[in-house]
Amino acid sequence: MSKPLKFYYDLMSQPARALYLFLKLNQIPHEPCYVNIGKGEHLTNEYAQNVNPFKKIPAIVNNDFKLSESIAIYRYLASEHKVVDNWYPKEVQKRARVDEYLEWHHLNTRLGCSLYFVSRWLLPIVKRQTANEEQLSDARTRMLDAVDDITNIWLKDRTFLAGNEITVADLVAATEIEQLVVTDYDPFESRPTLKAWIEAVKSKTNPHYEDAHKLIYRAASITKSKM
Repeated sequence: MSKPLKFYYDLMSQPARALYLFLKLNQIPHEPCYVNIGKGEHLTNEYAQNVNPFKKIPAIVNNDFKLSESIAIYRYLASEHKVVDNWYPKEVQKRARVDEYLEWHHLNTRLGCSLYFVSRWLLPIVKRQTANEEQLSDARTRMLDAVDDITNIWLKDRTFLAGNEITVADLVAATEIEQLVVTDYDPFESRPTLKAWIEAVKSKTNPHYEDAHKLIYRAASITKSKM
């Protein structure tokens, strides 16, 4: 008898939140396995041996099959389960549009938003370290470039990133951009197109979206006064 799919996650992780949404929205049976990244539970030898040798989250274990890297996990789950087609379409060109964004995401949305999040919030607020001004400036530039490209290129004449239907591309992008709420920068304030997009994503994914971001919203409310 097969064992349930195990999903290793912490909702403080952007990719984990996106995969959490994907699993919930597609009603994929799974066993949630919480890994406290704040306590370094993902860095243990036991975790590396039994789940992910790269010591990162999210990850899944499906019987004896272990898989890291959230983008690979989406593709695997879309093949293994009855996933609603819009999330990762079977039609070649539609799927290629999703893949196009997913490949672009790593060195743009994820890198830019993560660097700014770390420099502007994680280091000074959580770790009590002074952020290097040059690094902070570089991180802000990268973040702004990514958010502008999302707004002006990816969402040009489209409701969602890969077309007029929501896909996994929107999940991975939304969780990265939403995380900026804990910093001093609101990416939606002067970008009505981006604002309309994030509201559309929330509309398509709630109540799971709000649930996935509870910790982030709580962190934002606590730290705003410290910025």
